[in-house]
Amino acid sequence: MQPGGRAPAPGELALVQAFANSKDLLTAQDVFTGPEMLRAWLTTRHLLAKGETISEEDFRRALAFREALRALVRANNGAAIDANTLEVLNQGAEGARLSLRFADDGRPRLEPGASGLDGAVGRLLSIVFTAMNQGTWARLKACRNEECQWVYYDTSKNRSGSWCMMAMCGNRVKTHTYRRRRKEQRDDGTPDASVTHRQRHPRSQAFHRQQASR
Repeated sequence: MQPGGRAPAPGELALVQAFANSKDLLTAQDVFTGPEMLRAWLTTRHLLAKGETISEEDFRRALAFREALRALVRANNGAAIDANTLEVLNQGAEGARLSLRFADDGRPRLEPGASGLDGAVGRLLSIVFTAMNQGTWARLKACRNEECQWVYYDTSKNRSGSWCMMAMCGNRVKTHTYRRRRKEQRDDGTPDASVTHRQRHPRSQAFHRQQASR
């Protein structure tokens, strides 16, 4: 279930979205509580063959890859990509032994030559690569609320979505920013412009309330 009743990302891109969202930062709940849970998740989604195992080292690498993937998604909402993120992603691509293959319909795609976790990582990276070529990747975003960062699919016409839910994260961040600015103004002795405005225009506040109630 996506916040606010949003639709999930289309096609296989939903797998990348689900993998990134396997940890809910707001609640600190993590689907991947250990190697066995990760193995089950990947196997159920056909990213890992039945009988393949996940070691403790694989588990640690998967968690690092998840955070790098989330960081890559955050770039679609204006965040910078650091060198560590790129290193983890490049190591994942190298370990997966990705190569170009042509499907029956003649369309090219990247296919992993590795098995196990490396193959699963390669499959996810292949989906990312395809989404970038198809133009859907830019719509996969992470909520700008640093405490949330939930990955959602932006269906707005101009790709202007910034929050997983405006009613929850958008309003929360805007309120926090407003209060911080008010505090900074009080600390440095700067007059509160909003208060000055209301004092000069006593009808202004009532007008905005009327507009908000419509």
